[in-house]
Order: sequence, then C-alpha cells, then structure tokens
Amino acid sequence: MRYINACIIAFAMYSKIPMPRADWKKENMKYAMCFFPWVGAIIGACFYLWGHFAGQIPVGKTLYAVVLTLIPVVITGGIHLDGLLDTADALSSYQPRERRLEILKDSHAGAFAIIVCCMYFLAYFGFASELFLTAEFHRKGLEVAAAGFFLSRCLSGFAVTAFPCAKGSGLVATFANGADRKRAGIILLIEGVLGAVFLLWLSIPLGAAAIVAAMLTFLWYHHMSVEKFGGITGDLAGCFLQVCELMILIAVVVTEKLI
Repeated sequence: MRYINACIIAFAMYSKIPMPRADWKKENMKYAMCFFPWVGAIIGACFYLWGHFAGQIPVGKTLYAVVLTLIPVVITGGIHLDGLLDTADALSSYQPRERRLEILKDSHAGAFAIIVCCMYFLAYFGFASELFLTAEFHRKGLEVAAAGFFLSRCLSGFAVTAFPCAKGSGLVATFANGADRKRAGIILLIEGVLGAVFLLWLSIPLGAAAIVAAMLTFLWYHHMSVEKFGGITGDLAGCFLQVCELMILIAVVVTEKLI
C-alpha cells in the first residue's frame, strides 16, 4: 500500500492528473521520488501520440508544434516552468547567495523571467516544428524526444537523493528528508539506465545525442546549484527539467539533420 501511496503523491505533486487522496506521511514519502519519472512517461506518451497521429490528419506545422510545446505544460500544470522563471530572475540578479535564495521564493515575475519565458517557448516551438516529418526514419526523432521526458525526471529525482539541499525547508527538502535516499537513489539510477538503453534501442545516434545532452545539462545543474545557491531547491529542480527537455529536443533535431 505504501508504494501505491508513494505513486499517488508523486503524480499529485508533479502533475495535474487527478489522483485519490494519500497521506504525506514519512512512510509514504520514502519512495515517492521513484515514481517521478513515470510522470514523464505519461507526458512522453501524449507527446508521441499527438506527434504520430497529427501527421496523419490535416494539421499544419504550426499547430502541430504548438500542441507539442503545450503538452508538458498542461500535464504538469507549469510547476517546473515556474522554477525556470524564478531561477532566471535569481541568476540575473548577481546578488549574494542569500539574496538569490530569497528571489527564488518571490512569487513576482521579474523582467528576466519574462524574457527567458519568451525565449524558451520560441526555442521549444521552433525545434518541435522540425519534428513534423512523415518519413519512417524521421519519426525516430519524435520517439526519442518523447522518451526524453522519462530520462530527465530520472536525473532530477536522482539529484534529490544525491545533491545537497540549499535549505532545510521547501519542496525538495520535504522529499529529500522523507526519502530513503540510498534505496531511492539506486532505483532512480536503475530507471535512468533503463531509460538510456531504451533511447539507444530507438535510435543509436539520436539516443546517444539525447543522453549526452541530458548528462551535460545534469553536470551544469550540479555546478550551478552548488556554486550559486549552495544546493538544490524545488525551483532549481524545475529549471533543470525545463532546460534538460529543451536540450534533448535540440540534440535530437540537430543530430537528425546531420545524419
């Protein structure tokens, strides 16, 4: 029962998918993060289904890309996008660490958050539109990009079990303190390896490009969070997910153009 409750907590927190009620007890929190990647699996499935079937109905390239861009936001409710925008404001402030952490908690959007938001959606829309291809070979790009939502959440969940927390309170600290860090970290690592193997099974060149992009973003995430904030927070985790998903998409599209 605790595993079912852990799954419910993960989906209730990180998606807008309706879930039954579950108590946020420590026993239920131990493995909640292990189910986080499966939110990405749902997003990836919707991403792929739209991308696959929209190519078979009279949908233009613009609408095709718009829906692909909106699918992750609609399913997650924008919780990770909020982290990206808060992080943009904090990093652009060039303030001491304590002040950056305060800016992360500020609910108001600054100028840099709005700029980054516009740039992010334009970039994602632009590269998503390049997936609008009907040849069987090119459909692999859509499949790999969809599978990337699972891998990015494996890395994000693993970071919660392995990276230091910037503060003792907040969403990430709640999950980190409630989790069985060692076992949850091992499970997430196994899920990540399986996700990477699946990407390579779909396409060796495209899968390898997606994995490299995800790992480079993961290394940047560790450096940025520890160097600038002293550890990770919920907002920084959201920033990582958004950047990682964009980098995977870019890597897939660029690699597909080159091979």
